[in-house]
Amino acid sequence: MEGVSLLERYLESCSGQDDFSTSPHLFTPMSPYDLELPIQASSQLSESKELHADFSSVDLSFLPDVTQDNKEQSLSEDGQETQKELDGSLPSKEDSGVFMDESSLSHPGAAEPSPEAPGVCPPLTPMTPITPATSASESSGIVPQLQNIVSTVNLACKLDLKNIALHARNAEYNPKRFAAVIMRIRQPRTTALIFSSGKMVCTGAKSEEQSRLAARKYARVVQKLGFPAKFLDFKIQNMVGSCDVRFPIRLESLVLTHQQFSSYEPELFPGLVYRMVKPRIVLLIFVSGKVVLTGAKDRSEIYEAFENIYPILRGFKKPS
Repeated sequence: MEGVSLLERYLESCSGQDDFSTSPHLFTPMSPYDLELPIQASSQLSESKELHADFSSVDLSFLPDVTQDNKEQSLSEDGQETQKELDGSLPSKEDSGVFMDESSLSHPGAAEPSPEAPGVCPPLTPMTPITPATSASESSGIVPQLQNIVSTVNLACKLDLKNIALHARNAEYNPKRFAAVIMRIRQPRTTALIFSSGKMVCTGAKSEEQSRLAARKYARVVQKLGFPAKFLDFKIQNMVGSCDVRFPIRLESLVLTHQQFSSYEPELFPGLVYRMVKPRIVLLIFVSGKVVLTGAKDRSEIYEAFENIYPILRGFKKPS
């Protein structure tokens, strides 16, 4: 019995020490941790805001007074910008990053970026081939000789080609091959193509005077055959000249250097075809040094084209 009473006393003393009535949270249902964490975080944030908001007790005398200068500078800049907006002034080239001169200000649509600005490419212009000029010291001393002149004239009447071929000397007419009468004279030694419309082409003369004289002789022959032929609209259409530079030429190197002007196909034609821009002349250049110039309508164009091409040919002379 004494042992039982001791045990009861011990339990009563323990129950007196651990009084569960004073801790009501022990028997309440436990709430999950994620519900209590935001409350704690928000409380911490509010505490930190309260801490940061109160700077009255902090001594900042050791820091330089920069905030006041920045405020004054920003206020002055804002005042300048508002004054510019009120005055309607245009932005300067430092602020806008676009170069604008007086002409672009007077014409707003004509403002263009400066080609010197970094990252801006200048506008591309089409490249026009330029014929190299010849200096006076490099005069060739060679005069091209005229070999053929082609001229046209209008007889201003309808012609019976069969009648002309039957009654005129040195005349032939084959309409199946060519629809014109081919007539020749010996002095000057030329050939004429006479069409039924009254148009005539005279070829083979060596000078302008000879070409005109030959055309008048052909018109006189047609008049004697009973046609009311006239002599109208005489015009030189083409002149052909030739010369020799008297040294061999490296055509392969010439076509590589002047490929925008020339073409060279030795399998098809042994000469290099050089198309000059000014004057508008076509030159046939051969490896032997012979040059043929064609496409001119005046004698001076032949001479000018040769003086332009001669220093180029000198630069491609074959070593002896």
